[in-house]
Amino acid sequence: MLSRSCFNILNLDDYSGGGDLTRIPKVISAPGIISDFEECNNGETQESDAVSSVNQERRIIVANRLPLQSYKDSESKKWCFDWDKDALVLQLKDGFSSDVEIIHVGCLGVEIDPLEQEEVAQLLLDKFKCVPTFLPLDLMNKFYHGFCKHYLWPLFHYMLPFTPNHGVRFDKATWQAYVSANKIFADKVMEVINPDEDYVWVHDYHLMILPTFLRKRYMRVKLGFFLHSPFPSSEIYRTLPVREEILRGLLNCDLIGFHTFDYARHFLSCCSRMLGLDYQSKRGYIGLDYYGRTVCLKILSVGIHMGQIQSVMAQQGTAKKVMELKEEY
Repeated sequence: MLSRSCFNILNLDDYSGGGDLTRIPKVISAPGIISDFEECNNGETQESDAVSSVNQERRIIVANRLPLQSYKDSESKKWCFDWDKDALVLQLKDGFSSDVEIIHVGCLGVEIDPLEQEEVAQLLLDKFKCVPTFLPLDLMNKFYHGFCKHYLWPLFHYMLPFTPNHGVRFDKATWQAYVSANKIFADKVMEVINPDEDYVWVHDYHLMILPTFLRKRYMRVKLGFFLHSPFPSSEIYRTLPVREEILRGLLNCDLIGFHTFDYARHFLSCCSRMLGLDYQSKRGYIGLDYYGRTVCLKILSVGIHMGQIQSVMAQQGTAKKVMELKEEY
């Protein structure tokens, strides 16, 4: 039977561009033993529809953008794709062993005609092990340009609207679009996940409530999140009207990663002051108690990919450019 805190969750992912919103549920509302599968409203048990090799380890990396370059062939008018070697999430593969299968979930960054989406999705899955998320244009604008770039990014970088000429009143429609988009991303993950074996790694502020939807469906899913931006102090973060909803979304992860200790400390302070949560810190371990679960916080500083730099330095064009700079300066 679904937890009482899940009853209103479907109201949030029914995107209509407006209307009153319900607060996002906590999903896990009480400590205790959690079953491996949840039951639907009709009493049927939900399981994964994924088709995968149980013997092979898999990592599902979820980000707003797929690490792909997209273009249309001038002659065939067909969509063509290639790896974007500069994409940050593509570099993550070097952190895994060669026998680990990596699946990427995200948007393409180009608008695909609905009649072509099924063909494109199959091509990307077969050739790149990528699962594209197709968002309607209006939803994409409200989700990405409206909520992510207009509210979250400035807030996380301490850019507050101090005058009426800078910034507008909070638009609930953009928040609802954010929730709806996160639900669509979660649905795409559910299409390929083996919840008993796979690890899901969610990236950045675009998808901070996606863990809520995955945890609602699979209570024991192994779920991590990494924030690529700063996390502001509680005095700044508290100005966000949906501050608690986003905190609870992140707390449905098993592991939350930050660039620096200061960002993690700000997150802990927000959880303590706004949600009344206790945390433990000892010998580098930071754990938050959240409804019978321990959420681990880690400091994961981003380094430099030396292999990629050496590869670029070894190219003939790089050596030529170095000589030109030496002669000029």
